[in-house]
Amino acid sequence: MSEDADRQTFSPTRKSLPIMLLRAREAVMFRIRPMLRQIGVTEQQWRVLRVLEESGELDVSTLAERAAILGPSLTRILKTLREVGYIDVRRDRDDRRRSLASLTPAGATLIASAADDSAAVFAAIHAEFGTERTQALLRELDALTEVLGESGPDTPD
Repeated sequence: MSEDADRQTFSPTRKSLPIMLLRAREAVMFRIRPMLRQIGVTEQQWRVLRVLEESGELDVSTLAERAAILGPSLTRILKTLREVGYIDVRRDRDDRRRSLASLTPAGATLIASAADDSAAVFAAIHAEFGTERTQALLRELDALTEVLGESGPDTPD
């Protein structure tokens, strides 16, 4: 088969759902990364902190799923966040095989310290893209995730 014929089997990258989702993620993260650098956390650490802030104490498996982070990566992230005092990790007293993670007061303070900057970033996105379009996009992405199934074990960090 010719090289031209091979190329015709793929959609242009501007119409490739995986590539466009990655590009959209990068466009959003470009706006968020300065705030994360300012408070000294990585994107993955921020996701963990935000999930714990939103949900309260969680078992590590649920935390990995909700933060879209692979288990081995989450183990390293939890170790770092625990060392700097942003989270606590303890064994579940009813099931010693499970570990539970929770936000510490220092972690809550860190998140609160970023609240204004985070709100400003998302206000700018809403102003540029439109609040209605942003809400519609979130609904559609939620629907897509529901139809295709929740993220699995090969979810990228």
